[in-house]
Amino acid sequence: MKEFVDQKNKNLRKLCKMGRAWKNKHGVYMGGLLIDTLAYNFLKSTDTYDNKGEASYGELCRDFFEFLMNQPNQDHYQALGSNQDVKVRKKFQRKARKAYKLTLKAIESGTENIANQKWKKVFGRPFPAAIQDNALKSSHTWRNTEQFIEDEHSIDIRYGIDMDCDVIKQDGFRAGALRAMLTTGIRITPKRRLKFTVTSCDVPPPYTLKWKVLNRGEEAQRRDCIRGQIFVDTGTKSNNETADFKGEHVVECYAIKNNVVVAKSRISVPIE
Repeated sequence: MKEFVDQKNKNLRKLCKMGRAWKNKHGVYMGGLLIDTLAYNFLKSTDTYDNKGEASYGELCRDFFEFLMNQPNQDHYQALGSNQDVKVRKKFQRKARKAYKLTLKAIESGTENIANQKWKKVFGRPFPAAIQDNALKSSHTWRNTEQFIEDEHSIDIRYGIDMDCDVIKQDGFRAGALRAMLTTGIRITPKRRLKFTVTSCDVPPPYTLKWKVLNRGEEAQRRDCIRGQIFVDTGTKSNNETADFKGEHVVECYAIKNNVVVAKSRISVPIE
């Protein structure tokens, strides 16, 4: 194994670390050994990065996520070294495809600050931030009230949790499930009632459920209403909201056990 690590310019360890950051940021239900195995399989399949270093990490991540999203559906892999079966707990290809698209945008970004913000969408806040211009900071007329779950708990995604949202029209009739609407490109119109509900969770009880509702876009900033505070579930495993104004909003839920976030789900809420 040491020979392989040296041959790949120690990129295996770095790629495994980045894979874990992606897993925890996006709530990908994968064990660490599976990430290590897939990273090993990827680097074994190419010699492109054998002599590449930090300057090529963007392309390395892009190609790794492309490798992941094109993996066939299977229930296990053979672990590196021991050849033991490593279970695939849940399909990861869809989230890998999303990460691949995010890496393309990050690589294409011009300035360092914009690129770093794009990379944060892939790997989370630990990704180094560029120094913001003081004039840009002072030009904000809205309060940044967003909170981050990693400031309250450590994160180690070990279980799966899913949620969906019932979109309810003003007359009280159900317009549909949000995830199904997203797959067809349908956007939510204002004044709809939104009921976010945990649809499945395999975290062994007891655990605590927390929510986060983040408003994004110019209208949220104009209204000084980006929200983003983290709050504890009331015991219903659901959260009621209203589609008030335009923006690419986001809702997240977290399952916390022994003070560690062990499962995480996220859904986009595009309001036109």
